[in-house]
Amino acid sequence: MLKIEILTAGDSAILIEFGKEISPEINRKITAIVQLIKEQQIEGIVDTIPAFCSLLVNYDPRIISYEKIVERMRQLVKVDVMAEVGEKRIIEIPVCYGGDFGPDIETVAENAKMSREEVIKLHSSKDYLIYMLGFLPGFSYLGGLDERLHTPRLANPRIKINAGSVGIGGSQTGIYPLDSPGGWQLIGLTPVKTYDPNREVPILFEAGDYIRFVPIDEAEFYLIKELANKGEYQCIVHEGGV
Repeated sequence: MLKIEILTAGDSAILIEFGKEISPEINRKITAIVQLIKEQQIEGIVDTIPAFCSLLVNYDPRIISYEKIVERMRQLVKVDVMAEVGEKRIIEIPVCYGGDFGPDIETVAENAKMSREEVIKLHSSKDYLIYMLGFLPGFSYLGGLDERLHTPRLANPRIKINAGSVGIGGSQTGIYPLDSPGGWQLIGLTPVKTYDPNREVPILFEAGDYIRFVPIDEAEFYLIKELANKGEYQCIVHEGGV
């Protein structure tokens, strides 16, 4: 049975821990609670921050007391997940793999004992659950990477990784939303802006969504990049799962 703990996190937040296991089932539970908090518009709640197997709830103690927020959360953790969680949303992310776009793909291929083409086919063959966002605005921590593609991080991290880079770090894969330092193995690049502070909704996806990587060639990359820079490109989104 899942052991759920509600812990104090300072004078204006509580941390709800759902054990230590990282799994899609626990993530759906967390997603359902976040959804219910939004729907019920609980007065005094300032923000919710979901993670792999926990949920941080920030609240205003001038509006709602610690005792009341804990009681409300105790009620919500009893929800029927399958009844409350929304439809599966899959966002297609075009990726140009290898070459200058993914300089470490050969390292990943060598580690997996497969060809570059097999790495691309395997990496783009499934939908990845976004467990959480963190590290950078819109950086998605994705679950479900095939074990054959698990690759150690770089011994010496890069000082700069280009925004849109798709990488593998250990058992995870993800997209760098901004230019930043980083130590993941880079296998491709997306021309899509997954984070844009000028958009009404800056981050393209949220925890609980799924990402589907779609291989594209260099010509398609620059075409999509041009459209994205003008704000004219829309990612394909599947509501309810396909």
